Amino acid sequence: MDTGNGDFKTLKVQQKRLMDALHHTCSFGTGKRWGRQGHSASTETGMARLTLSDSDKQARDWFVETTKALGCKVTVDAMGNIFAVRPGRRDGPATFAGSHLDTQPTGGRYDGILGVLAGVEMLNVLRDNQVETEFPVGVVNWTNEEGARFPLSMVSSGVWAEEIPIDRAYNLQEVGEGTATMKSELERIGYLGSIPASYRSMPMAAHFELHIEQGPILEAQQQKVGVVKGVQAYKWFTIDVQGRDAHTGTTPLVARSDAMLLAARLITHSHRVATVHKSLASTGILTLSPGSTNTIPGHVRFTLDVRSPSDAVVEAMEADLKRDFAALAAGDDIDGLLAHSTPGKPLSVEWRTDFVSPATVFHADCVAAVRASAEAVTGDSSLVRDISSGAGHDSVYTSRRCPTSMIFVPSKNGVSHNPEEYTSPEDCAIGAEVLMQSVLRYDQMRANQ
Repeated sequence: MDTGNGDFKTLKVQQKRLMDALHHTCSFGTGKRWGRQGHSASTETGMARLTLSDSDKQARDWFVETTKALGCKVTVDAMGNIFAVRPGRRDGPATFAGSHLDTQPTGGRYDGILGVLAGVEMLNVLRDNQVETEFPVGVVNWTNEEGARFPLSMVSSGVWAEEIPIDRAYNLQEVGEGTATMKSELERIGYLGSIPASYRSMPMAAHFELHIEQGPILEAQQQKVGVVKGVQAYKWFTIDVQGRDAHTGTTPLVARSDAMLLAARLITHSHRVATVHKSLASTGILTLSPGSTNTIPGHVRFTLDVRSPSDAVVEAMEADLKRDFAALAAGDDIDGLLAHSTPGKPLSVEWRTDFVSPATVFHADCVAAVRASAEAVTGDSSLVRDISSGAGHDSVYTSRRCPTSMIFVPSKNGVSHNPEEYTSPEDCAIGAEVLMQSVLRYDQMRANQ
């Protein structure tokens, strides 16, 4: 088939083949069952496929064997990223579909996995219809996107983009009590590749990523496809609140430096500031000491995740929060947080910036390819909407080195990073077809330049 005259619009994915393959690969690292006991289908389980684990190796081996059988040349780089490339009429960098096969420890079957498996289904359709693309096309599986086992998300696409030093990535130690590093595990499972992990060694013409939305918008609006125009900015902070340990029974309220009480006010205030800025602020980890029922906590440490589509808004929120946190620690009232309470002694607050991810704007040509494909596949522009990603993805880093965009499909109840994560087979197939058309449209655009 010649895709140059638009024949690719007649290509259709096979929904059953796509879903059978997806669920087959989910036998590698199956996680918690979420259906009713004794009644749940075999697919009603989550996933626990941490990166570079034995189950991740099984999924990787399947990907390599399957894509080779579909006529691809497979290359593994020094971060274990796997690139499967199908040749075109002309030489040149491939247009890639990509995502990740690793999951959260209590994750679902669709986050990342759908994007890779939809890429494999694209290869199946191209083979079945004897399609010759003008330039090579490919599928990439990125290593450790989740950052669940080695605590730096999107690390391997970051190394590929030369935004993260490879030594930093190699020396990441697994969370918990283990002593393994990324490099030692890459070696152990046989995926420490020989070519450099760099866009210079494995250039991409473009990168398209199909992903579940991980939020409620598409489902609530009864729409089928989100055309992702970019990824919002975010910053992660660690906040240390220092007060003074004291006896709960002998220390009057007025004499207390209660770190937990102040931390509660700071977290509440971060929510209010986020509301004012129409943005997001969240605390996911909180620890306190000494941790005794009859001792007032003298120290609290908590995380703060601040997000907005605008870099300027994230900066403004940071400035507002630093100013207001200092005032609250000194005993000043902000927005009535101290109303009807007893003033205590001053405390101190220290900030540490842990991670900064600027806002990402995806390439106009890729966004246009996704939008045209989504409208062609659904046949109804009202089922398609522009959307911004609230979460980080490997496409953030690829966008810094090649044209990039993403495709979202609905998530049931907006749930993700949870065993109950679910996207219907019909929506998975729609997303896969939009992905395939986007790749082929971009290939056609390159041919016409």
